[in-house]
Amino acid sequence: MDPAAFRRGVRDVSPLLLGIVPFGLVAGIAAVEAGLSLPQTVGMSVIVFAGASQLAALELINQSAPLTVIVVTAVVINLRMLMYSASIAPYFQSLATSVKTSLAYLLTDQAYALSISQYRSDEALDKVGYYLGAAFTLWAVWQVTTVAGAIAQAGIPEALGLEFAVPLVFLALLIPAMHDGPTTVAGLVGGGVAVAASVLPLNLGLLVGATVGITAGVLAESRMEVQQADGH
Repeated sequence: MDPAAFRRGVRDVSPLLLGIVPFGLVAGIAAVEAGLSLPQTVGMSVIVFAGASQLAALELINQSAPLTVIVVTAVVINLRMLMYSASIAPYFQSLATSVKTSLAYLLTDQAYALSISQYRSDEALDKVGYYLGAAFTLWAVWQVTTVAGAIAQAGIPEALGLEFAVPLVFLALLIPAMHDGPTTVAGLVGGGVAVAASVLPLNLGLLVGATVGITAGVLAESRMEVQQADGH
C-alpha cells in the first residue's frame, strides 16, 4: 500500500466529515432512545456500519417492530451497495478474498464516490491505499461519533427528548440526494407511500415506502434512458 495514496484519501474525505459527525451523533442518540445500552450501541455501529439503514433500524426498534421487518428494511435501504460493489470490484480483482472482504465491509456512499472518481482520472493511483484512506477515516469517525452521541444522550433529561433528531437527519440526507429526475421521483414516491402506509400493522410503512420508492426511481431512470435513446 502506498502511504501517499492513503494520505490523499484521508485528505479528500476530510471535508465530508462535517456531515458525518452530526449524522453519527444522531445515530448514537437514537440508539439510546431505542433502549440500547452503550455496549449494544457500539456493537451495532461496528457490525452494521450503515448510516441510513442503521438509523431506520433504530427507529423501528424504538417502535417495537418485528425483527424480520427491521432486518428486511435495512437490507432494502442498503441494496445500492450491490451496485457500488459491482462497479468498484474490477479495481480489486487481483486481491485475496480476505482483503476484498475487508474492503467491502468499509464500503460507503462517500468512499465509493471519491474512489471511483479518482480511479477514473488517475490510472497510476494506488487503488487500495486511496480507498483505505477514505473509507477507514469514515469508519473511525462514525464509530467515535456514535459513541459520543450515546454518551451525550445518556446525560440528557427525558424532558428534552430528541425524537425529532432522526427525521431531521433523514430529511438532510434526502434533499441533497434528489439531484435529478429519477432520484427525485424515488424520494417523493417513497416518502409519500411511507406516510400513507404508516397505518399498516407491524410498522411496515417504512419498508413499503422504501421498496416502492426504489422501484419508482428505477422505472423513471429506465424511461429517461429510452427517451434519450429515441431522441438520438
